[in-house]
Amino acid sequence: MVPSKKISLSEEKLKELGDNLARQISKKQNPSVKFPTRSLSNIKYNKQTKKLELGKSITERSFFNLGHSKKFLQTIEIASIIKKQLIETNKHEHLRGIFYIAKRTLPGTNINLVDDQTESDKIIEDLEVITGLSREELHVSANKMGSMVGSISLVDAGDLIDCSRLGRGGYSIPSITDELEFKKVEAKYILYTEKAAIFERLNEDKFWVKNNCILVTSQGQTTRGIRRLLQRLSEEQNLPIYVLCDGDIYGAYIYSVVKYGSIALAHASDRLTIPSVKYIGITMDDIINYDLKKHLIRLDEKDLARIKQISQYDWFKDNKAWQRQFKMMKEFHGKVEIQALATKGISFISETYLPNKIKNKDFLE
Repeated sequence: MVPSKKISLSEEKLKELGDNLARQISKKQNPSVKFPTRSLSNIKYNKQTKKLELGKSITERSFFNLGHSKKFLQTIEIASIIKKQLIETNKHEHLRGIFYIAKRTLPGTNINLVDDQTESDKIIEDLEVITGLSREELHVSANKMGSMVGSISLVDAGDLIDCSRLGRGGYSIPSITDELEFKKVEAKYILYTEKAAIFERLNEDKFWVKNNCILVTSQGQTTRGIRRLLQRLSEEQNLPIYVLCDGDIYGAYIYSVVKYGSIALAHASDRLTIPSVKYIGITMDDIINYDLKKHLIRLDEKDLARIKQISQYDWFKDNKAWQRQFKMMKEFHGKVEIQALATKGISFISETYLPNKIKNKDFLE
């Protein structure tokens, strides 16, 4: 007798979605799905948990509603692709691949099921909310855009990786980091920087060896995989995390996404946010303390508009320390990049700036 295949939670949840729709059809009802609304008006900041969360508003998407019918079909088709072609075969596919698989003309029409990848990407996010599963649990991945080096070894797809022995490039952080198994972690803290160039400087200077830490970088905005990795290291290994970004409103935003979550992914906050994370720099005070005024880049109208917008976020508007930073940004009418510290010496950031900041606990929260 052939043993029955064990059904995964992901497969079970998608089967439940299909069974629900089949029952509605058998009862001659208008097939529909209901899930929490992902619009800005339904996203709330929880002051207790310090996380962005979805509110109580519900969206209903049904087949016989002309305004919903295309999105309804997209939802069901992409759910089917994920269940049959990914989960049942235990394979993974990138967001771009899902788009191409779903991109075809509906029979008897000249209408494409999806015309642009943003459509399929949003449907996948909807499926996260509908099923309660993460994109990663649905076997959907995104581009890799990060590196890690330091006193940590882990198992990735059966391979033991020692992140202290990977040269200048470090360990290439995968899109899906839930499946990584931490074997040995000896670091005291994690330093996350938005810029790969700074990661390379710190790595070449062996900052992580001298200071017993883990260095992590992305290329600009932090990816989901990196955010999940940082959260796991924070919670499972009890490691403090310090964020190093450019001294501008975009650096403040990158920090806030790591700490509080993002509006677009409020439904995934429990898996991605790290309320304990601290901002190490660059701050507006550093411009004064390290005589960086002559290296300021003038703010444009877009920068000023973004300062006004972000300073009014619920998690910033009552924070006196951050409000002071935003005020100084406007007074300086300028921003400064991390690389400006190189004017003090090529290794100033690793030998003086960061050690002093950490020793003095000169952080923003």
